[in-house]
Amino acid sequence: MYMLDLKQRADKELVPGGRTRTFWGDKMLVSRVSFAPDVVVPEHTHPHEQFGVILTGDLELTVGGETMLLRPGDMYMVPGGVPHSAKAGPEGFTAAEVFSPVRDDLKY
Repeated sequence: MYMLDLKQRADKELVPGGRTRTFWGDKMLVSRVSFAPDVVVPEHTHPHEQFGVILTGDLELTVGGETMLLRPGDMYMVPGGVPHSAKAGPEGFTAAEVFSPVRDDLKY
């Protein structure tokens, strides 16, 4: 499976108003996340490295106590085990994210 069709994937609710569709290989998981306006992701940690790029909208992201406002084209990296939280902007946001190693809780 070299080509991935996002429309063929079921989506999963991460938090109320925040959804994802995922694909995975042996060593990484790719996620397309879409959040409604002003949706909050409470502070949490996971052992996986997380990389993302904002596709549409704005995201206020706090990583290790540092807060930044991200806009389309901006990228972010969250090291494994570092506390982080997020809040979608007034128009929501869509991002592409990569997790390594694969997050089993996002496989479906």
